Amino acid sequence: MSVIAVRNLTKRYGKRIAVDNLTLNVEPGEIMGFLGPNGSGKTTTIRMICGLLTPDEGAGTVLGHNVLTESTAIKREAGYMTQRFSFYDDLTIAENLTFVARLYGLKPAEPVRAALEHLGLTERADQLAGTLSGGWKQRLALAACILHKPKLLLLDEPTAGVDPKARREFWDEIHKLAGQGLTVLVSTHYMDEAERCHRITYISNGRLLATGTVNEVVEAAGLTTFILEGTGLTALEPEILKLPGVDQVAPFGASLHVVGRDAKLLEQSLITYAGARDMRLKPGETSLEDVFIQFMAKGRDI
Repeated sequence: MSVIAVRNLTKRYGKRIAVDNLTLNVEPGEIMGFLGPNGSGKTTTIRMICGLLTPDEGAGTVLGHNVLTESTAIKREAGYMTQRFSFYDDLTIAENLTFVARLYGLKPAEPVRAALEHLGLTERADQLAGTLSGGWKQRLALAACILHKPKLLLLDEPTAGVDPKARREFWDEIHKLAGQGLTVLVSTHYMDEAERCHRITYISNGRLLATGTVNEVVEAAGLTTFILEGTGLTALEPEILKLPGVDQVAPFGASLHVVGRDAKLLEQSLITYAGARDMRLKPGETSLEDVFIQFMAKGRDI
């Protein structure tokens, strides 16, 4: 049975539709990446899934509980990590975790000790939370999420503002937890993080645009990429963008990556353009970032 199995979820704020008929399925032990531009409805969706918001329309289950009527049961079995650090700066790591444990009705000693040890926080247990760096605050937040041994983790842009080393360590930990059977839904803007997910889902303006493995999503986008090499390319970027078949142009070092949906038209335009200016043209590999940018443009047209 799917851990998350919701269909046609809709949430309105006045006349604005934040989430529009969204259907989502996440399987046990799966890490699902949740992608989309700012304001696309990711946080609202996560809050509906974890029981903090009630959908205006739609139905389904989370951890076998009805998403409309059993929000309390969902909250007990899910861990939710918000975008912002939400712990008490003037309490220590151990005191913050003890407070959270008591909210779940746990005898805090053992769960707190286990969480501290699991995330390498034992030596910092007596450090004030407000003095922690971004990476250590992230570990504290994750420790609080797993105190009650949830079956589902909902992570809303958990690594924003964290350095690359801390991000990698965080994702290594997420994969360990998933390997132990924990299911994870994580929103992110980092393409390297999305590529570490088992599957990804992309939404824009509250609507589902794509779902599948990274390779499936990239292939389904139907984009073709070429690389232009030469001198003075940056200055030529605006006119290249106007060529027939060109949808995107992005500088990468001393080259330009040119992306389009019509492979034949794109190739013909670039061969002619490069030949007239003594530039080198070669096939490139379409990246998830190329697809992300294309989806953003598509989302504005919805």
